[in-house]
Amino acid sequence: MTALPIGATIGIIGGGQLGRMLAMAAARLGFHVIILDPASDSPAGQVADARIIADYDNPTALAELAQRCDVITYEFENVPVEGVARLGERSPVRPLPKALEMAQDRLVEKRFLNDLDIATAPFAEIDSQDDVAGAVEAVGGRAILKTRRGGYDGKGQLRIDDADAIVGNTFDQLGGVAAIAEGIIDFECEISVICARSIDGQTACFEPARNVHRAGILATSTVPAGVSDETLKAARSAAVTLADALEYVGVLGLELFVLADGSVLANEFAPRVHNSGHWTEAVCSPDQFEQHIRAITGAPLVAPTRTADCVMENLIGDDVDRVGALLTEPGSVVHLYGKSEARAGRKMGHVTRIG
Repeated sequence: MTALPIGATIGIIGGGQLGRMLAMAAARLGFHVIILDPASDSPAGQVADARIIADYDNPTALAELAQRCDVITYEFENVPVEGVARLGERSPVRPLPKALEMAQDRLVEKRFLNDLDIATAPFAEIDSQDDVAGAVEAVGGRAILKTRRGGYDGKGQLRIDDADAIVGNTFDQLGGVAAIAEGIIDFECEISVICARSIDGQTACFEPARNVHRAGILATSTVPAGVSDETLKAARSAAVTLADALEYVGVLGLELFVLADGSVLANEFAPRVHNSGHWTEAVCSPDQFEQHIRAITGAPLVAPTRTADCVMENLIGDDVDRVGALLTEPGSVVHLYGKSEARAGRKMGHVTRIG
């Protein structure tokens, strides 16, 4: 396939911080960017060449995006699949909608991973309150209950540490929607792999990072991860297997638990650039955002080179008030997302401390 020429236009569905960083990477490589997002002040829209302000499933807006763009991608996984599929009839969409379908439903996702021989924690389906106790028992008596669709950053989740402690209508606490019980496992740490795959099936993985979450939100990602070479190899292998099975084009993130024996269990994957890969913009060439732009435009992928150890910290809510102090720290790379209002749990930016 011939790569898109310099000056071609990339459409990005979603105007958040991931779209912002993708747009910045695209501009470095000489591409134009159009953002489709309902917000008039979206972080990505602030740095793009043009914006279409409309809902993600607006047929007129989608048709305009397809007409104006040479390729279209998305920056979050809750984009309506039907709209993306219709887009693909008019303009190339990368990654394919298949990846969205798998990632939008936790039960479908888990079954898909297991079908690829990628191990996960035990899980069970919940369709009503009558299913809750049996599902928790089936996964070992301790579980995280999660809505099958729509949850992120700890939202739509409920922890059950003792099946005997289930009281009230747990199903209603989750919103009365289809859910899944995931067994609570003992693990040493959490890691993630950022994997890129090109149109012709070439893959390139970034070094896995060690992640720490607080209140369900990623707090820090550290590289190197401090795990064995065998664990790193297993993590990369799982990510490549997943990308190949999806016929993926672009960058995806695969989150995994590392067990005491060094083996890994997949937690979930995201069909997009990933928060746990933000460190790459400070110490990798290319970073995850450029690698995604390379993949979707048909440019060659290259094996990423890491130039230093680092720790990426998310700036969440009022953490943004620390920016003045962070700017005085040698070796700190600060990236703010252009969001006007700091709220609890809202990602306002990140800082990567080098070395």
